[in-house]
Amino acid sequence: MTDTSHMLSEPDSYALLTEYGITVPRHAVVHSAEEAVAAAEQIGYPCVAKVLSPDISHKSDAGGVQIHIQNPDELIAAIARIQTNIRERAPDATITGFVIAEHAPKGLELYIGGKRDPAFGPVITFGTGGTLVELEKDIRMRLAPVSPEEAEGMIQSIRNYPQIKGYRGTAPLDEPALIDAIQKVSTLLMSRPDVAELDINPLILFKEGFCAVDARILIQPPAPAAAFSHRPLPEDFFRISRIALVGASANPEKIGYSVLRNLLSFHGTVYPVNLKGGEIFGKTVYRTLRELPERPDAIVIVVPNTVVPEVMREAGILGIPLAVVITSGFRETGKEGAILEQEVEAIAEEYGIRYIGPNCIGLHVPRLSLNATFDPNSPKIGHTAFISQSGAIITTLVDWSLSRDIGFSAVFSVGNQTNIDFVDYIHLAAQDRYTRTIVLYIEEIRDGRRFFEEAAKVTRQKPIIAIKAGRSVVGQKAAASHTGSLAGSYEVYEAAFRQAGIILADNLSDALSLAMLLGSEGYPKGERTVVVSSAGGFCVLASDYAEKYGIGMIPLSESLLADMNTFMPDGWSRQNPVDMIGDAGVRRFALSFDALMRHQDEWDITFVISVPTTAIDPVHLATELVRFSRSTKKMVVGCLLGGESMAAGVRILRVAGIPNFEELEDAFRAVGAAVQREQELKR
Repeated sequence: MTDTSHMLSEPDSYALLTEYGITVPRHAVVHSAEEAVAAAEQIGYPCVAKVLSPDISHKSDAGGVQIHIQNPDELIAAIARIQTNIRERAPDATITGFVIAEHAPKGLELYIGGKRDPAFGPVITFGTGGTLVELEKDIRMRLAPVSPEEAEGMIQSIRNYPQIKGYRGTAPLDEPALIDAIQKVSTLLMSRPDVAELDINPLILFKEGFCAVDARILIQPPAPAAAFSHRPLPEDFFRISRIALVGASANPEKIGYSVLRNLLSFHGTVYPVNLKGGEIFGKTVYRTLRELPERPDAIVIVVPNTVVPEVMREAGILGIPLAVVITSGFRETGKEGAILEQEVEAIAEEYGIRYIGPNCIGLHVPRLSLNATFDPNSPKIGHTAFISQSGAIITTLVDWSLSRDIGFSAVFSVGNQTNIDFVDYIHLAAQDRYTRTIVLYIEEIRDGRRFFEEAAKVTRQKPIIAIKAGRSVVGQKAAASHTGSLAGSYEVYEAAFRQAGIILADNLSDALSLAMLLGSEGYPKGERTVVVSSAGGFCVLASDYAEKYGIGMIPLSESLLADMNTFMPDGWSRQNPVDMIGDAGVRRFALSFDALMRHQDEWDITFVISVPTTAIDPVHLATELVRFSRSTKKMVVGCLLGGESMAAGVRILRVAGIPNFEELEDAFRAVGAAVQREQELKR
């Protein structure tokens, strides 16, 4: 805790919960065994005795709680035991009194918590409670405010929900009251910005009602709200036609040389700028921006960090609306760099300049043949916008994508996000008609609440897939409560992303696979799945993967079976997966596709699995698969497995915009994520 923060005493915590309509036990504060006995006479037996101490966070761990007290003698003995335990286990703790509370009836122990996340603001946590809450981790999170429907979803998604619903003859517990409790905690956190953490454990749920038995609440001054006042990005962002490179160089060892070389392929006009003047790559080098024959739409800056403010001011005077600050040496280097970054931002605010970076590698817009980076490779044209907080991830991904014929609508390196942040890039991609899917590589979001609110709007228009780095707990500070330890940074990001409709991917390969799938096929209209293959072993694996990733393998209807029986050999599987036997050629695949087209009201997703055999011409099969995909509005997933012998067929699928997966499990994992997101959209 900081010097300005403090933990509320249990009576004060009870009072705050009561203020928001959350039921707590009858209780009294006492300072001696005699007062405890008098209080218990009013409260009734059995009762509970708890220590009051500003120095003890977890009373049970310190031996500061005694339960099932049945009479005055047991109560006097319990007070003495608490005092002895504290002397032994927390000798430096000051005992300021005791809380005598009614002993709650038996019920289901649950947990409701909350914290004020530095990025996303109020976060509500719910799950199985009791002393093993952190061990079981049967927990669900949502950003506040939480609606009744969202609270119900949290409750019904925990592993122990059957105990709430009623299990093996036990009566159901009061789920509506629990929904109400979660909402009330949400309201408390939203209306009390000084509540930094809140921990109700256990909250006991009964057949009728609930009781917040134990509560711990951390109070600290709220952090100032993030300010956002930048002017909108230029509407013609993707129609840039004139670029000036400030810091262009003839020295191959300088970044200014690499960036200029890459800009030579740009469809528009490029103006090199360097105080030395001269000529580079046959282009006139201008000494300053003021010397240019026309005002550029954007500038790319690669000068030393101390010169950047001067360049930005000159750009502002000339009315240049957009800059890409590749130069490093700002906030990421320490205090002096942060001061320099603030100076650049102040100049940008004064003149209304929006800028990418600083400390980034630039941007790619393949359809403009624009490579404003020092990456030696340029990506192919495609329909996925990739937005990354790591330049190294970008250069690696671009190189990887070239050999796989994967293209991009745009690639952005966000750098320090001082001026243009993830929200801005998402808006750009959402408004871009060439972009179908958006992939994010995220290490940190500075204004998580704004990101969450805006991303939730975009995901209903275009799919967003995110890779969030930083799962490790190494270096994280010890939490002051159960909530703090459960709602660590990655877990909060994960909950916020899911709530906003962002699909989380574990790695770059999965993210790009999902982007290709959704960019080509869109979300499936359901989960009814058929697998068509000539490889028995992969049919077995397909069944396993379908179950693993929540994809419904449907039984084939009698009419579809009869249709397929007209052209299938005697030994075919006669069930789903459709195993056509290893001697199947392209004609058998094509006839199967025709049958599925005639019965397309019976399925939502078809996986087509083929392996290298002498009976299969990959080019012919790919052509038939393209015909199948274009003849139905359902999701068709290619799985042409193998290597070089299948490459020509895979290329045909890529050109046609049909996803192909080199690994069968990757295909089912991607489709499973798409199915889950579609189900969430329906809810």
